[in-house]
Amino acid sequence: MPATRIQYNKSAAVAEIADSFRNSAAALLTEYRGLSVGEITALRRALGAGTQYAVVKNTLTKIAASQAGVDGVEALLAGPTAIAFVEGDPVEAAKGLRDFARTHPLLVIKGGVLDGRPLSAVEINRLADLESREVLLAKLAGAMKGSLSQAVGLFAAPLTQVARLAVALRDVKAAAEPDPSEPDPSEPHPSEPHPSEPAPSEPAPQTGADPSTEAAPAPGDPPTEGGSSETAPGQEPAEPAAATPDA
Repeated sequence: MPATRIQYNKSAAVAEIADSFRNSAAALLTEYRGLSVGEITALRRALGAGTQYAVVKNTLTKIAASQAGVDGVEALLAGPTAIAFVEGDPVEAAKGLRDFARTHPLLVIKGGVLDGRPLSAVEINRLADLESREVLLAKLAGAMKGSLSQAVGLFAAPLTQVARLAVALRDVKAAAEPDPSEPDPSEPHPSEPHPSEPAPSEPAPQTGADPSTEAAPAPGDPPTEGGSSETAPGQEPAEPAAATPDA
């Protein structure tokens, strides 16, 4: 094969790998030593349709990563390398790699990059423990649906409820305001003096003679019955006694 043709194939392979780095949300590097062709095919199916699992040459991958501006990959390019270029959900791809590695210990997860940030093998396993994009979207949709249904229920409340609320607020306001037809308890009654005015003084009792000190009847005055000259109501006056003829 001419040297120019070999050089062209290498350039095309580097360009293809570089484009895969640029167009992928994540790139997960693995060592596939000891896996059969059938097992690699099964692994591709486990990663899903949004992931391309490609066996690459380390030297060409280093050049491609440099051209794509991807850091943290060169240290992982040792031994037989295959890269999972993830264009879909990185969590789903990480789960596929982790689950397959549990049943096929020959598959070794070495690390990778996610949105331009290097990932270790431990971080990829943690990424696999997260919920997938579909699950998160479903939960978000459920939360939004619940919030929207509450909002719709609030806006669709019967107008009678709003009317009852308005009446209740009016009654509360009316109860707090004094009734103009009722007298103000703070104002004094018309017959009572205003608190700021002095109370009228009581008339002083007239000073009279003490009944006990009334003068006794003069000598010669005829005594009255009952010690009083007045006749009780409803009682006829007593007749005077007959005069005794002179002897």
